[in-house]
Amino acid sequence: MSGFNSDAQTMSFVAFIAVITVTLLLCVMTGPDRDDLGEFYTGYRSLSPMQSGLAIAGDYISASTVLATIGVIALVGYDGLTLALSTVVSLVLMMFLLAEPLRNAGRFTMGDILTRRTPGPAVRITACAVTLAALLPLMVFQLAGAGDLLAFVLGFDADGFKTGAIIFLGVLMIAYAAIGGMKGTAFIQIVKTVVLLGAATAIAVLVLNRFDFSVPDLLDAAKKGSGAGDAYLTSGLQFGGDQIDMISAQLTIVLGAAVLPHITMRMFTARSATAVRRSMSWAVSTVVVTCLLLVVIGFGAAAIVGHKGLVFADPQGKTAFLLVSQAVLGADANTFESLVFTTVATAIFLTLLASVAGITLACANTLAHDLVAHGVRRVALPHTAEMAIARGAAVGVGLVAITLAAFAQHWNLQALVTLSFSIGASAVAPALVYSMFWRRYTRTGLLLTLIVGAGSALVLMTGTNLVSGTPQSMFPEQDFNWFPYTTTGLLSVPLGFLAGWLGTIRSPREASAQRERYESVEPTILAGAASGRNSG
Repeated sequence: MSGFNSDAQTMSFVAFIAVITVTLLLCVMTGPDRDDLGEFYTGYRSLSPMQSGLAIAGDYISASTVLATIGVIALVGYDGLTLALSTVVSLVLMMFLLAEPLRNAGRFTMGDILTRRTPGPAVRITACAVTLAALLPLMVFQLAGAGDLLAFVLGFDADGFKTGAIIFLGVLMIAYAAIGGMKGTAFIQIVKTVVLLGAATAIAVLVLNRFDFSVPDLLDAAKKGSGAGDAYLTSGLQFGGDQIDMISAQLTIVLGAAVLPHITMRMFTARSATAVRRSMSWAVSTVVVTCLLLVVIGFGAAAIVGHKGLVFADPQGKTAFLLVSQAVLGADANTFESLVFTTVATAIFLTLLASVAGITLACANTLAHDLVAHGVRRVALPHTAEMAIARGAAVGVGLVAITLAAFAQHWNLQALVTLSFSIGASAVAPALVYSMFWRRYTRTGLLLTLIVGAGSALVLMTGTNLVSGTPQSMFPEQDFNWFPYTTTGLLSVPLGFLAGWLGTIRSPREASAQRERYESVEPTILAGAASGRNSG
């Protein structure tokens, strides 16, 4: 049981039903009203910079980001803070380095970006495979955790309820992606971002109020509550003092978080290069404020709930947000306090819905556009057929994710989130950077970047202690731990960049031709000077 009063649980249940009703209506009202690919994939670039920025922030601040960030900060302190800052830095790098070129070069998917200068079905199919490898683990992780969180809020313990919650949320995410398309899911992200900001602000203020708005007092109390003493506010607690492991984790997050395909596809919704810059300004500002609030809540959880209470509820601290909300509001909450708790629960619920809907849409788009329409086929598909395939792909991806999440719901799936970021940092980031800025970059180099980067992350992840070798592993009773670090970035990121470089210099004839092709599209990619779009 959640330990909160029945009024709050009843209000939360009513709020969840209201959220489902409103968000489904939003999808129906804002989704494409005809079989038009541009409207389904980009919403006709009809969002304002503020709306687009809030949608980007909503996709970026996933349920795993919110819950894991608060939990890690609550449990390990300083190391959690640095990982939260790495999340912010990743989006800042995206803003200054890639956002505008991505908007100029892209159309609907990551495959469109990569085939802008290296067209061909092999690139399309490989881009689709990497997109699925990067996003499916993240989707499964978030769906698998949904059952526990909803059970905690509503006061149910039965496994059947948790499995039912996973299936129900999965069906909803399929509906959002298939009905709403890009614009429909964008409005869900906007609502989620606003509600999450409101809830996080309320709890952060209540936490600070407990300590007379004194940050030093909050940190002292967090240090005592953590049970780790001075080590809580110094580096090394999370990774057992292994600074190299910490650097590897930071590298993976900084390079991988903001380039995941469900984030980059939001760049294509901007009306112009100026609009994408303004959108990213809104997105970065929103993420910075949100992360600051999450940091306060994380330290508050350590100070008020304490390490033992956090670990008892969940060893990874994923329930820390709800636990500290209960603690600052009190178990015998009045109507106002119950309303605040309901807002927090609704924010988490919306975050789960919006996150998996955006990822589902990105997977469906790449299956329809990259794999089918431009990969395995040689003849262009009618728009009506491609949209039908995209909607069918959303159903297929959703069903696979639901099945995997229901099967693995009792495992510690932190390795899946880490794998997603590792593939983003090792395969997607090198491919985008080389494609945008290296004139000689060849198709061979691109394919090797994607295959070696993603493949090395997958292989190395199987040897980390997130998969086996510790009580907190995915398979705690097994021990095939052979890789010394928790994340793969320290080795897989250099391998991804090196593979692209070697593949390019080993194909000099292709490099010469690619240089000429790049020079013809360079004004478009870097400055948006041309208007044509290559469908690959």
